[in-house]
Amino acid sequence: MTSTFPDISISTERLVLRPFEALDIDSLAEMMNDEMVTAWTSVPHPYTQAHARTWVTEQAPAERADGRGIVFAVTEFLTQRLVGIVHLQNTDWRVRASEIAYVIAPWARGEGYASEAALATAQWLFHDQKFERLELRTAAGNTASQQVAQKIGCISEGVLRNAWIARSRTETGDWADVRTDVIVWSLLPEDLAGVGDGGFTAFADWN
Repeated sequence: MTSTFPDISISTERLVLRPFEALDIDSLAEMMNDEMVTAWTSVPHPYTQAHARTWVTEQAPAERADGRGIVFAVTEFLTQRLVGIVHLQNTDWRVRASEIAYVIAPWARGEGYASEAALATAQWLFHDQKFERLELRTAAGNTASQQVAQKIGCISEGVLRNAWIARSRTETGDWADVRTDVIVWSLLPEDLAGVGDGGFTAFADWN
């Protein structure tokens, strides 16, 4: 029997992490067409309304249902505006380990939302789900993501050479694939000791 994460919402001081809803489709499509998202992720470009609808209604729910991970829509507590995504993926239930990825909308960058959402997810994963390892992989040139990793207490474990394909603008304005190294980071429950404890509230059975 495949293990699965519960269908939950996580609240922090400023954010609510919850399952995606149909009302998120327009904001999701807009966010995923940002140049930084195109450069550092493997999402389709251009990212259409159809892509967003498939993600919200099929792909994101399937991550949890199939036991591969869980996808959170990150929203502002006060405005309910879509801030970004936190995605736990490649989950190994025997080892109790998962990999985290995140995207933050252009308008919300610089506010500490990525580290707040990632830290809340890590605390929930370790404290509520009794996981023992969280992994993060960042492209060598993605300094913003590396800063988030450092803020939440991740330890750099090494470099996977030539392990990722990023995208870069050409002189003609088109996108071209570029091979790049990947930095592997990890976070263990004991790494959170100096970062904070219990800074989230989880609500089960969100729907």
